[in-house]
Amino acid sequence: MRNNITYTSIDGEIYNADSCTPLEAAWKRNELEMQTLARGSYPGTRLNDGELGNIKSIGYWNAKSAQTWGLDYHRNEGIEICLLESGNLDFDLNSKSFQLTPNTLTISRPWIPHKLGNPTISPSKLHWFILDVNVRQPHQEWQWPEWIILKKEDLAELTDILRRNEQPVWKVGSSIKDCFVQIGKLIKYNEGKFLDSKIKILINEIFIQLLELFTREKPVLCDSLIQSKRSVEIFLNNLNEMLSEDWTLGDMANYCGLGTTQFSKYCQEITNTTPANYLTRLRIKRAYELLLRYPSQNVTEIAYQCGFSSNQYFTQVFKKYHKVSPQKFRESEILNQ
Repeated sequence: MRNNITYTSIDGEIYNADSCTPLEAAWKRNELEMQTLARGSYPGTRLNDGELGNIKSIGYWNAKSAQTWGLDYHRNEGIEICLLESGNLDFDLNSKSFQLTPNTLTISRPWIPHKLGNPTISPSKLHWFILDVNVRQPHQEWQWPEWIILKKEDLAELTDILRRNEQPVWKVGSSIKDCFVQIGKLIKYNEGKFLDSKIKILINEIFIQLLELFTREKPVLCDSLIQSKRSVEIFLNNLNEMLSEDWTLGDMANYCGLGTTQFSKYCQEITNTTPANYLTRLRIKRAYELLLRYPSQNVTEIAYQCGFSSNQYFTQVFKKYHKVSPQKFRESEILNQ
């Protein structure tokens, strides 16, 4: 399964699945305080194999002044839970905008793109942890690490709510905030050999508090959010961001965690066409836009950027859709302006 795929915006910029580079750069420039434990591509003090299993990143930033950067749309390798301790912060998830205030908690699942800043980060202190539960698609079963010690039935209830409700922003009380603050202090001061155990206890407490919050709030649960078709819908909605990838039918199905027959069936239901035709349609639409937006850009570069294997094949497909070659199409549009 392609978990860390890159994708290209309409302006041709490349984004990674986990976009922490601006935060790390600001931290290195001493523009804010950041205390984190991390593994993989995430910035911070490296976690050893035996420490905080399945945690990708945990810690906080403390930006005491307005920043010149933001975290553009990205996805994480796990469920991300953030708590804004102070300040305010613009948060976008799935093209919906939220203004976070103190004691606001956010929950982001691996398949949902989200960003922080509009476009830059306001003065704020944000805590977070990213816990990999071994899923990348909504229909897949979550696998919690052994150190999550909630009673089996309680953990099943928490998982069910997190899977079947996608409300991303919650107002929480001081109990959850205090857990995040304590984790931040433990990381900052690296308090002794029991650091790993202390942080695990606090994360378990956060999950218990979340379960109590959900019990009080009674969020609406939706079965369609965990069906295989939902995974295909999300993939197709995001495919426009990943056109430069060399997709095969097997790759697309594998990305969704499905077999090719099931994937093709859902794609046909959603788009009324085959996966290959839908992909080609998106690539031609993107090429059309780029040809108009960037009249000086080389046609071959646009072809590769949109995922075509050669300029010759791009020209052949473009003529099928628009009855004219890309170059002649661009020339005629320029003359008509």
